[in-house]
Formats: sequence, C-alpha cells, structure tokens
Amino acid sequence: MKWDAVCLRPRRGFTLVETLAVVALLAVIAVMATPSFVAWHLRDQVDARAKALASTLAYARSEALRRGTRVTVCRIDAARYCLAAGQACGNGVTDWSCGWAVLAERGGTLSLLRAHPLLAAVSITGTQTNLTFTPPAGQLIGTFRSFDIAPRVPSQATQGDKWRRCIRIAAGGRARIVEGACGVAS
Repeated sequence: MKWDAVCLRPRRGFTLVETLAVVALLAVIAVMATPSFVAWHLRDQVDARAKALASTLAYARSEALRRGTRVTVCRIDAARYCLAAGQACGNGVTDWSCGWAVLAERGGTLSLLRAHPLLAAVSITGTQTNLTFTPPAGQLIGTFRSFDIAPRVPSQATQGDKWRRCIRIAAGGRARIVEGACGVAS
C-alpha cells in the first residue's frame, strides 16, 4: 500500500456551511442598509436639484450681463416650450420639477441657451411666473423670490428640515441656497 493513498491531503477552501453563513449575514446587512441608502439617494437628488437651479439662475444673470439683453428662466414641458403660470407639465405637476430653460431675447426672438429635464422625485415649489434678468446689472424683474426644494413623497425617514433646501433670490438677481424650508430658513 502506498503512503500517498493513506494520507489525505488537507483541502483548501470554505465549506458549504461557512459559505451559507456568510451569504446570510450579507443579506441581513443589505436589508438593514437599504432604507438608509434610499433616503441618502433622495437627499442627494434634492441637493443636486437645488444646486442645478441655483447655478441656472447664476448663469441666466451672467448671460444678461454679458449679452446686454433680457434673459428669462421658465418652466418647460417635455418639448422644451415655456409653460404658463399654473399650467401642468406632462406628468400633471405644476411646479418647477417639470424642468426649466434659459432663454435669451434678442430682437424679439427667443433663443434657447440651456435646459434642464424633468425629475419627478423632487418637488420644487415657488413662484409660478417666469424669472427675467435684465441688463445692465442682471437684476431680477419683480421682488424677492424663493424656491422650496423637497422630496415629492416624503417618508418617515425623510422628515425634517435637513431634507429640504430653500433658494432665495434677491431683487439684485443673486441666488443662495440654505438648508431647511423657505418659511423657516434665514
């Protein structure tokens, strides 16, 4: 009898029981982490939308200064046409989450400079009228304006001011983002 046939070499790797235990543990961790990941993703969408709108307002103001003409920011539909105040976009929403566009006026004609698409998960409420920036200082026609940005369908995990952003626009045209709802933000 050969010595190699009698001695069993040790096997390397994991047993089926060990592998199943690790998979079960990972499944439990994934189930526990999913709600916080969804809430984080929603807050990230609120932040991204607030920054996109604030940068669009800054862009429109700078284009009014650079071009020496009126530049308008308006809510748009899927075909990128400006919506009238209170008019619903394709999904039935009447707020700024429909999307928005920056239009420059020159000689009575409007030219599209920039557009942002619809994002239904985030609600952007505020003024229903278009925002028009005028030269020579990029001032906003009208008075102080504000936009309240929040999750469209708030859950128990997304309650409170840390899930909301407020964009305040001064009459001079400058926009700033603050945490919290517009009614309580300073």
